Amino acid sequence: MKASLTLRREAMRFRKPFRISGYLFEAMPAVVASIERGGHTGRGEAAGVYYLNDGPDEMARQIEDHRRVIEDGIDRQDLLAVLPPGGARNAIDSALWELESLEQGVPVWALAGVGPPRPLTTTFTLPAEPPAILLEQLAEFAQAKAIKLKLDGDLAADTERVRAVRQARPDVWLGVDANQGYGGEDLDPLVAMLVDCGVALLEQPVARGAEALLDGWKSPIPVAADESIQSLAELEALGGRFDVVNIKLDKCGGLTEGLMIVAQARRMGLGVMVGNMGGSTLSTAPAFVLGQLCDIVDLDGPIFLPDDRLAPSLYADGQIMVRSDIWGHG
Repeated sequence: MKASLTLRREAMRFRKPFRISGYLFEAMPAVVASIERGGHTGRGEAAGVYYLNDGPDEMARQIEDHRRVIEDGIDRQDLLAVLPPGGARNAIDSALWELESLEQGVPVWALAGVGPPRPLTTTFTLPAEPPAILLEQLAEFAQAKAIKLKLDGDLAADTERVRAVRQARPDVWLGVDANQGYGGEDLDPLVAMLVDCGVALLEQPVARGAEALLDGWKSPIPVAADESIQSLAELEALGGRFDVVNIKLDKCGGLTEGLMIVAQARRMGLGVMVGNMGGSTLSTAPAFVLGQLCDIVDLDGPIFLPDDRLAPSLYADGQIMVRSDIWGHG
């Protein structure tokens, strides 16, 4: 049966600017794809991958270039060969998951074979700001059981950030995300400080393309790949340099490949994390399904969006729970 594809843009402006190493974000614009067939409509939201120039214009172009094959009734497996990993494929893949769920009257989690969803402890993310600002924002996350702190690559400033957060919240699981901010000569002093502060995870310490800096280096705390590993192919090529892989559906191109990455990471003996590129409840819903299989969950994107009316209902007691009927058959 023929389908009808529509696209729209969403501004996705944040409540306040958000700083990481090398960037200051005021919004994370997204594309929402809707595929209607036989009275059912599947939806998928994607923000793309900003550091690969995979933004709304590029996502929309890729989707429009393949409009005919999508409307002719492509399935999720064939989509893997039609669109590359990235935001465009994620938007269409997510829409196809919801469409199939509605057509079959089966929740997405059941189609994915992950079991009934349960609430997941999620990290809440703090930006790379001075300690005084961090402590103000930390007060907003009183319910948090896990915190992820962004670093900016300045060891002295990052040390102040980490120590301030740990002193204020000695009770939480604490991870840090360097967002490619460090070179090889800084890894040992960085990790020594993190160990001293009881940090449980170091995410993406070196730049994408500079993973050879990690060869022969042993960290006493797990090191996670984010920017370094976008897809299943990159996991197979580079996974041996990391302990954990952070799967983001905008990077790998959707839940379909995300499930494949989880399976391969487990075969390789790696830990698995699910994250997001910002995004609303709609983009978080498929990531939440994947999160049922993950060791670490970082799905706080909706709380940063003042226009996401569903966001307050997702979070309680440091956990996230996305009801099945929000995306797909309930």
